[in-house]
Amino acid sequence: MRGVATYARRALMLNKMRAAIIHYWLINWRGGEKVLEALCKLLPDADIFTLFYDPRAVSAAIRRHKVTASFLNPLRRHYRQLLPLMPMALELFDLRGYDLVISSESGPAKGVLTSAATRHICYCHTPMRYIWDLYPAYFKEWMPAWQRALLAPVSHYLRLWDFAAAARVDEFIANSENVRRRIQRAWRRDSRVVYPPVAVENFHWAEPEDYYLVVSELVAYKRIDLAVQAFARTGRRLRIAGDGPEFKHLKRMASDNVEFCGRVRDDELHDLLAHARALIVPGEEDFGMTAVEALASGKPVIALGRGGALETVPPSDPLGGVFFAEPDAEELAEAVRRFESIEPLIVPRQLQAWAGGFSEARFLSQMREVIQNGAAEGAM
Repeated sequence: MRGVATYARRALMLNKMRAAIIHYWLINWRGGEKVLEALCKLLPDADIFTLFYDPRAVSAAIRRHKVTASFLNPLRRHYRQLLPLMPMALELFDLRGYDLVISSESGPAKGVLTSAATRHICYCHTPMRYIWDLYPAYFKEWMPAWQRALLAPVSHYLRLWDFAAAARVDEFIANSENVRRRIQRAWRRDSRVVYPPVAVENFHWAEPEDYYLVVSELVAYKRIDLAVQAFARTGRRLRIAGDGPEFKHLKRMASDNVEFCGRVRDDELHDLLAHARALIVPGEEDFGMTAVEALASGKPVIALGRGGALETVPPSDPLGGVFFAEPDAEELAEAVRRFESIEPLIVPRQLQAWAGGFSEARFLSQMREVIQNGAAEGAM
């Protein structure tokens, strides 16, 4: 009975808290926005603050909340070029009167200023990769010369600000062990892992058709170019769902067996995954929600053996994936050949059962526990 009373008391505290959720920007519908949607279910009365906001890009569940965008919002079409101004924009948000702030961090969302009485939890998808672990690749390989000239003078300042901003957070939650290690390396902060929510019940299996699938934002660090190169060599059919700044470059290098589907609706994505032979993940993922969505569709994953894929994709029992060691087109092509040799051994129901461990219900339960434990400690 004591346990029931304690849970009820903590639930009451959660309902009474005035909460704000800080999300880096709301102009796309990707994994981070799906996490935000789940947080909205957990905190249905929370206000949302974001750097950039396009209501057309988000779900009705998010639009139902009061959303405050920064003064940079009129320039949201050029958001990638506004990184140096984002710290100032975040620090101008007025968060007085909130008991709880949850920042959803991939850009610099955690840098808001809160009062001493406010508890600040940061759910971190990754520290900003373009100023931390992937900075050399962005600077030397993936940016044109004019962008490098702009990034170099401000990157040092941004790292100093980002490190200082991490000290404003009371508790970090990492979306994977991979990101937990990045948080420790970038900010010297400990964190707890809570895997992000995947609506596994919305996906279904269907008889595979003769194509492989990539689902991704078309940005350089996702390494979609490796998939395009690998499938140009093998001649196998590849479909790519997603859009982004790399689209024109990838389109130019693609052969006729590579089809670009653009951005797809959720129901279209479900069908693409259901009928694919396998999902291709050519770059290192922070966590990799799409890999879990493929597994929930009973489909295996061919992935670079680094980062979040090592946590989401079962390599042996149940047999759910094939890894390749280096980000190289020939290694990916060889991984596809290895997959085809074991394809008859795949058991879709086993993959779907594995994916169930990443459900939205599990995420909500664990995040509710994080928030309620802190609320109970603050009341003592």
